[in-house]
Amino acid sequence: MPKLAERQAPEAGAAYDTDFHRWTREQAQALATRDLAHLDIANLLDEVESVGRSQRTALESHLCVLLVHLLKFRVQPQRATPSWRHTRKAQRAAIARLIARNPSLRAYPAAILDETYRDAVRDAAGETRLDPRLVPPASPFTLDQIRDPDFEP
Repeated sequence: MPKLAERQAPEAGAAYDTDFHRWTREQAQALATRDLAHLDIANLLDEVESVGRSQRTALESHLCVLLVHLLKFRVQPQRATPSWRHTRKAQRAAIARLIARNPSLRAYPAAILDETYRDAVRDAAGETRLDPRLVPPASPFTLDQIRDPDFEP
């Protein structure tokens, strides 16, 4: 019996590079009707994996922005604005929503904290013109503090 990818019709992926929207509709229809012969398996796999990566990337981005604002508040509390507080609140809410919708990402912030903190130091230094050597080399914030909606450095 031929593998699923071998049974794929030659035109299954034809629209992928020329009309992505059409391709998604065709693939959704083929999936809905279990029309395996018209599934573009290789590109479907890439797209499904891409969706998973985008969830991790979004979490990294929210965590980095949150860390930037925690650092800015820590090193320049006199310059704090209401928008800094709003940004911290919004990023914490976004992180919580992402994890609630994707429970498998619950441990991900711990796995990326060191790298994301280094990025946040660079970004905070750029925004504040502060010497990055004046901030701790490792995150001074615990994950519990980072996620705590009431925590301010």
